[in-house]
Amino acid sequence: MYFNEEHNALRQTVRRVVDTEINPNMDAWEETTAPLHDLFEKMGDLGLLGICYDPEVGGQGLDYWFDTVFLEEIGHIHGVGVQGAIADQTHMATPALHEFGSEYLKEAFLRPAVAGEMVAAIAVTEPGAGSDVAAMRTRATKDGNGYIINGTKTFITNGVQADFVVVLARSSHAPGYHSFSLFVVPKELPGFSVSRELDKLGWRSSDTAELFFDDVRVPEENRIGTEGEGFIYQMRQFQHERFAAIPMSYVGARDVIDMTVEHIRQRVVFGKPLSRKQVLRHRIADWLTEIECLKQLTYHIVRMKNKGMDVTREVSMGKLLAGQMLRRITDGCLQMFGGMGFMNESLITRYYRDVRAASIAGGADEIMRDVIAKMEGL
Repeated sequence: MYFNEEHNALRQTVRRVVDTEINPNMDAWEETTAPLHDLFEKMGDLGLLGICYDPEVGGQGLDYWFDTVFLEEIGHIHGVGVQGAIADQTHMATPALHEFGSEYLKEAFLRPAVAGEMVAAIAVTEPGAGSDVAAMRTRATKDGNGYIINGTKTFITNGVQADFVVVLARSSHAPGYHSFSLFVVPKELPGFSVSRELDKLGWRSSDTAELFFDDVRVPEENRIGTEGEGFIYQMRQFQHERFAAIPMSYVGARDVIDMTVEHIRQRVVFGKPLSRKQVLRHRIADWLTEIECLKQLTYHIVRMKNKGMDVTREVSMGKLLAGQMLRRITDGCLQMFGGMGFMNESLITRYYRDVRAASIAGGADEIMRDVIAKMEGL
């Protein structure tokens, strides 16, 4: 109904990458983090890092149905850390570059990112400013034909391996939202450093960093779009990031359920498989119903996106539901595994750790509720 032969061809391409290049390595990458330059080069060669981007910058120029196919298949990766690392490249660090970047920035940074030759990261969150983006203190002070950036960013996915970082910084002392600008900051600039790699509960296959900017001189040509409009650009970019989380969530949730069903069919208790227990069967039926509802909301969002409509309300709803659903389903499935669910050797424990971030990263549940309430006039 929604996908044709071309969509299915892309689906098979992404699935082969997941099945042959990613999942066989996930156990090792949980110990060492995924080598993003190698992985992104392979994905870039297949045209997977710029599905909706213009062919002029190396993208495929396809619509959001193709993007949804890509995200659904990425959702089958056995570790949300790598899912997040890929989505950071495709849906977080580069959308503003594609939409608002100059020809220079597109050629110097976007094209190599789409080709998999450069790893990108987005740096918004600070130690004292997470969901409250307007409270950030990192400053970009105009100096001649450039800017001097000072400050700290934290919880930055891909921050250790990134070749460049898209940084949101305050560029004016004036109050309001038109006092921030977005900059592309290459890794090699003097004064830019990874102050530490962060040790996380989950997403262990992905590097997460704290970044430090000490009098980093950035050329004016590295500013994305108009000075003072960076906050607005970032709010638009958030919609790409939050949308990306939704298909990966309902696909991952279904994978967890399938894994659990296989286990309870084989696990015999008091002479009968656990799968015969009505309470477990009904619980799974409820979860499958929730997954289908979220999937259909996603497809509604895709139809809206393809028509150029504002999807902030619907994406916020989907992101909120996805995080809550993932946490509830994964917790319930781990319970069905019993003692094995508490062992790190079980894949279910990795999902349990990883999905906790779904209600935090990209906008906490509480922020999503605020967005929805404001758009409803509350």
